[in-house]
Amino acid sequence: MKQTVSVDDKNILIDGKPVQIISGAIHYFRTHHDLWRDRLERAKAIGINTVETYFCWDQHEKREGVFDSAGILDFERFIDTAKELGLYVIVRPGPFICGEWNNGALPPWLCALENCEVRRMNEVYISKLERYFNWLLPKLACRQYTRGGNIIMGVVENEYGWYGRDTEYLRHVAKIFVDHGFDVPLATADCPKFPITLLGGSVPELPVTITIGPDCDTEKSFAMRKELFPYGPEFCMEYWTGGNGGITHWGVPRNRANLDEQKHFCSELDKILARGASVNLYMLLGGTNFGFTNGANTETPPFDNYACGVTSYDYDAPMQEWGDAAPKFKAIRDVIRKYNPATPDEIPAPTVKRSYGKVKLTGSARLFDVLGDITTPTTHAVPQKMERLGMRQGYLLYRTTLRGPLGQETIRLRNLRDRAQIWVDGEFAGSVWRSEERDYVNVNIPNADAVLDVLVENTGYVNYGPACGTERKGVDQILVNFERQDNFIHYPLEMEDDVLDKLTYRETISRKENDPVFVKGVFKVDEIAETFIRFPGHKGCIWINGFNIGKYWNIGPDTALYVPSALLRKGSNDIVIFEQYKINEEITFQDHPGLGDFSE
Repeated sequence: MKQTVSVDDKNILIDGKPVQIISGAIHYFRTHHDLWRDRLERAKAIGINTVETYFCWDQHEKREGVFDSAGILDFERFIDTAKELGLYVIVRPGPFICGEWNNGALPPWLCALENCEVRRMNEVYISKLERYFNWLLPKLACRQYTRGGNIIMGVVENEYGWYGRDTEYLRHVAKIFVDHGFDVPLATADCPKFPITLLGGSVPELPVTITIGPDCDTEKSFAMRKELFPYGPEFCMEYWTGGNGGITHWGVPRNRANLDEQKHFCSELDKILARGASVNLYMLLGGTNFGFTNGANTETPPFDNYACGVTSYDYDAPMQEWGDAAPKFKAIRDVIRKYNPATPDEIPAPTVKRSYGKVKLTGSARLFDVLGDITTPTTHAVPQKMERLGMRQGYLLYRTTLRGPLGQETIRLRNLRDRAQIWVDGEFAGSVWRSEERDYVNVNIPNADAVLDVLVENTGYVNYGPACGTERKGVDQILVNFERQDNFIHYPLEMEDDVLDKLTYRETISRKENDPVFVKGVFKVDEIAETFIRFPGHKGCIWINGFNIGKYWNIGPDTALYVPSALLRKGSNDIVIFEQYKINEEITFQDHPGLGDFSE
């Protein structure tokens, strides 16, 4: 007998029988692939019968036309593991996902394409989207429940009503799913705070699901959806588990739900489930923004209230980044047990954590000494943006020669995206940050020919709202006073993992402040466990055994980065750090997290 999934005006029907979906969001790309089974097993203990995941176009197609699904990107393995554990899967390929993820998962190379307008019926954009979906969707279609797999639903786009109302585009995206053999229900997902968001992000022929948090009126949200779109099951595709939406930016305190807020969350969850509606906890396990994948937020033009996300996507979720059940896990489980009697009695035991102590750094390579080894420069008359140079992340060094002597002058960076360090003849002149009103530094230029270096850092593409998909990283102009400078050598520094193989280290550690430097060390592991590394300097990123675990910045709120146990090996382990300002002589691995609100 053929397996079926369908919907009516109230329920999701699996093999013709109503099933209340109780789902939890876990993004495969935010948890190390060798920990997927462990985390999914732990997730089941809260009582879910389904797991939901986004898909990250920007990682699967880092370079245009070249696709990757290895390692942490092996979504097929993730879905198959969920099936082995008896879990259904909801897939949300986007193509836009938000998710506090870099550029909402739209590949930055899209931004460099002439006449490309994202998330609309634009010929250039649609051609690139179709190529990506032609690669992705067949791998999902064959895993549908209707073909013996465990995928029971797909979501078209994501909260489109907060962006636009191009219904032709939404219908076209849905058609691509159908053309690739999707016969499980497809739906849209939008926040019903305002009628315009539901109307703009939906089409009548697709069931409409809602995205809300405990700060929303649950009854009114479902009522608005029913009034505007009577057909389709009641489904909260995102019920936000984190305090303040779970979003944390650098320099801003973490906002965790207090006990009263947790009780309110559980009360509202109870209301959702009591009415027979299905729900997806967003997030059940937040995970980590490894490498340079964190997103950023801003609101309206001129987009000067920019704030970039931290590395930890802990999200204040019921499951913590390192796999433990958070205090709210039990309270949420107790609500779910009323509607899923198969929910286990036991709370998963904490993961094993170890402190590997202090590690002395053994070598360094100054960025300015190794530029010729790790990147290929190009020269352009005026400063080029990262996207025009084929970059998707990292840093871009602009270098030119200033005609002097000029004495005391002002170096000004126009339309900086996002952060810059400036040197004149190797002497540090200062930093400029797009979130500050000042776009300049004052310098002394005493020599006839002074070398100007400007290192611009991409701190994350905006992941939501009207600025998403429109940003160009770098600078528009570099001026001395009000005179435009020209003839810049460009050194792209994407900091891909293979950069580590190109470095030549000195045995001494560079101690000069404001001197960007790679440093390395070796630490011993006798028992593999979860661990955390205290921030080793002011600002930079860290590789463990060749894997970039993410960025650090001493403005907080966090003080340590999570190191997944799956990255470690017994015996010697390598650590490489890229520090932009001032590195410590030794680093510390500790057995507890440093998320700003955990005791140190």
